Amino acid sequence: MKQRMLIKIGGRAFSHDAGLSEMALAIKEISHAEIIIVHGGGAQISKALKDAERESEFIDGIRVTREEDIQIVERVLSGEVNAHIARILEEEGVRCERLSGKSNGLIIAEKITRNQRDIGFVGHVARVQPEAIITSLQHGNVPVISPVSADENGTTFNINADTVAAALAESAHCTDLIYFSDVAGVLVENRIVRDMSVQRARELIDNGTIHSGMIAKMESIFEALQKGVERVHIARWNGPHTLRQISQNQAIEKTTIYKKK
Repeated sequence: MKQRMLIKIGGRAFSHDAGLSEMALAIKEISHAEIIIVHGGGAQISKALKDAERESEFIDGIRVTREEDIQIVERVLSGEVNAHIARILEEEGVRCERLSGKSNGLIIAEKITRNQRDIGFVGHVARVQPEAIITSLQHGNVPVISPVSADENGTTFNINADTVAAALAESAHCTDLIYFSDVAGVLVENRIVRDMSVQRARELIDNGTIHSGMIAKMESIFEALQKGVERVHIARWNGPHTLRQISQNQAIEKTTIYKKK
């Protein structure tokens, strides 16, 4: 059985077409693995909201999404960002299928609160029906997935892309979940920790070493590992070789988190 890797792309490396072109080259290089891509689009959403004279507010790294904002969020994520990523990859020879959490009921959302506050049309993943992803992979495609989803009644919710990545990695039986961002991993005493257990990560949250937006990312990581994903990596993109190095578990600057270590 092929290695199956879910990549959540983010950070400055993928804010320009060159980074996406490098990702396409990397995907073509590792023919031994099936690839699924989940994306966010925080900077693009913030710009669109600002253009609409709407303010951006975050709680623990999660965007407050009011009723007036959700249509903008869906247009940006499921429309503009998703289409742009797929177009660049396909121009480099990677066949893609554009999906969102709303595609064929891929993700059923439920409304959440944070710190006992109503944060609007923000959800969590209540259930995943992964058939759309599995079918796409069987047809030789790379699914490119927006995190925008809907509840049982069809109401649209914005879900944190890290959370969506974790839920889909588990449901699609991925061996590896990779979060690419601007940080190369978890920094402890000015050093990237290469490997750590869930227990150690929880200790770092409790003592404040892991904080702010990284807390939400870690919560999604814990969930993925608990439900069967073997390894979760936090890494910074350093060119087309990065994906191959991670797939082969080479000693590069990254943090890999295991259920136990």
